[in-house]
Amino acid sequence: MIPRYSRPKMAAIWEPANRFAIWLKIEVLACEAWAELGVVPKEAVAEIKAKAPTDMTPLVPRIDEIERRTRHDVVAFTEAIAERIGPASRYIHLGLTSSDVLDTCLACQMQQAADLLLEDVAALEAVLAALAVKHKRTPMIGRTHGIHAEPTTFGLKLAMWLVEVRRATERLTRARE
Repeated sequence: MIPRYSRPKMAAIWEPANRFAIWLKIEVLACEAWAELGVVPKEAVAEIKAKAPTDMTPLVPRIDEIERRTRHDVVAFTEAIAERIGPASRYIHLGLTSSDVLDTCLACQMQQAADLLLEDVAALEAVLAALAVKHKRTPMIGRTHGIHAEPTTFGLKLAMWLVEVRRATERLTRARE
């Protein structure tokens, strides 16, 4: 993302540390599922969870270093995690493909981004609603086909914008699901 056009909260969603944290969560959940099926020892899952880093930021340079050698992002990630976890890491990525991890991560990031947008859109809706009421009697020139038309109110114009924003919010909410 271009920093000057990015808001910090949105940019953080797409940062490598967040991406790797999601990858780790996916890998741990897969190990837990395998443990439920009896494929992975529950003790190994407990060890993985106990030794897994909670903050991926310090691990990003190491993952980048390994990726320069392996030329594979997921292999670099699993190797860096293995260095931290030790022998139990042999169960990390068991039965998964890189696409399983990458696609699931992208879906999670999209949900995080949608949550942030929905939060901000709720604030926008509140402002539009308040301004529509405030300006319900403020006259303005109406427009149609790019030319002046019958007078209307600025409040009505704001209310129409509010309706459009609410429709877009509903679509985003459904897409997030």
